[in-house]
Amino acid sequence: MKYRLPLRAGLMFVSLLVCAVQSEELFDAEGYRSSQYRSPTPASLDGVQTLDTRALQQLLAERPETHLIDVYRRTWLNERFIDDEPHANLPGSLWLANTGNGNLAALWQRYLAHYLHQASGGDLRHPFVFYCRSDCWLSWNAARRAYTLGYRQLYWYRDGVDAWEQAGLPLVPAQPAELPAAFLTPTATP
Repeated sequence: MKYRLPLRAGLMFVSLLVCAVQSEELFDAEGYRSSQYRSPTPASLDGVQTLDTRALQQLLAERPETHLIDVYRRTWLNERFIDDEPHANLPGSLWLANTGNGNLAALWQRYLAHYLHQASGGDLRHPFVFYCRSDCWLSWNAARRAYTLGYRQLYWYRDGVDAWEQAGLPLVPAQPAELPAAFLTPTATP
């Protein structure tokens, strides 16, 4: 009986320590979410406007040049996307698979920068809406990364495909944007 209190205190300390270590691993050194991507997301993101379905529809009506960017993941193996499960997204979307990872490899950084530049014509004020699914940090990461690339008309459709579908709006079958072959060729170093 006399050891019950110290034992409980010790167990509480260990559980707090485990929680602290786990929370540190959720984000990388640059502040991107790097694990447990499918978990509750914050309500906002600095430099990016958060949209609900009605606000997204209004934006698209007022600014039809807006590009929708789906960042849902797709298996990449042997230098190609593997069509391992069907995926549908919002009509007119550009699917930039794997660009929402926290610790983004150089290949995927180039892929994201290439397609954003191509879609915007190099205009850093071009409007982009990033989305994934509800409770998905991938779109939060990708929108944040676009901000660091200098884009300033950024929107985050926080609940993504799930909210769109729940509103009874159409989805279309999708394939990721092709990874340019030049990105797979090792660059020569002088």
